[in-house]
Amino acid sequence: MRLRPKFKSAAVILGLSVPAFLFISTGMMGCKQASRPVPGQAAQAEAPAPEVSGIKEGLNDVTGTVKFGLGKYFFIPTVQGFDIVVMGQVDGGDAAFLVGKEVKVKGDFNREKPNLLVAQTIDVKEGANQWKNVFTTTDKNSPPDYFDQKVRGDYQELKITNLNKSEDWEGKGKGKVFGKLVPGPNNQGNAISIVDEKGKEVAKIIVDNATEFANYYIKKLRLFDTFWFYFNIKDSVDKKLRAKNKEIFHADVVFAGLY
Repeated sequence: MRLRPKFKSAAVILGLSVPAFLFISTGMMGCKQASRPVPGQAAQAEAPAPEVSGIKEGLNDVTGTVKFGLGKYFFIPTVQGFDIVVMGQVDGGDAAFLVGKEVKVKGDFNREKPNLLVAQTIDVKEGANQWKNVFTTTDKNSPPDYFDQKVRGDYQELKITNLNKSEDWEGKGKGKVFGKLVPGPNNQGNAISIVDEKGKEVAKIIVDNATEFANYYIKKLRLFDTFWFYFNIKDSVDKKLRAKNKEIFHADVVFAGLY
């Protein structure tokens, strides 16, 4: 599992995302807490994604310097609102190899995946007028770990009222909480510290696994120390052990965001 950011500054934001996950541009914000949704406020994320930065359905040519990359995902500020995925390996390694490099990308946009460009070709600038191709594919499929914004509604906020009130999470299957990453049991792995409106810890969720897409977004949120975690709920911690460390159940994280 690669979920190991420095928990005091927990993860990372690099730019604006589509209405589903409207991120704030890096460099403009200090470390802060994401806001909880206002009760009754309309979920603008459910609206169809608009064309952003001139991106249209089908193939698009984009150019810019890669700001951040992890695994098969990377981000360039010139196409704010989009993550770019590499369905395969670039020459030199994974997407992290591209960080700091100026690239030309031919990416496929499918409106059903509103914040994703699937790279078809990637060229890296090597000189004033020289570009080297480092990736080519015809695969336009989205990766299986991509978190589709249309399923956000399946992950309802868990209201943890008591460490021993297992019905707050058991049987729900999926959920989301507002919190921050802290060291896991015996300082191994990670846990999600659930906090209330005043930032006080309510309980902890032990993180067993996290998808690459979740890790990518956690690192993108580096300017925020608390945000929303989306996960699949697993086994509960034995009631006899909950009071000691406030750990209540295990989970697999599938996404992290400001909403």
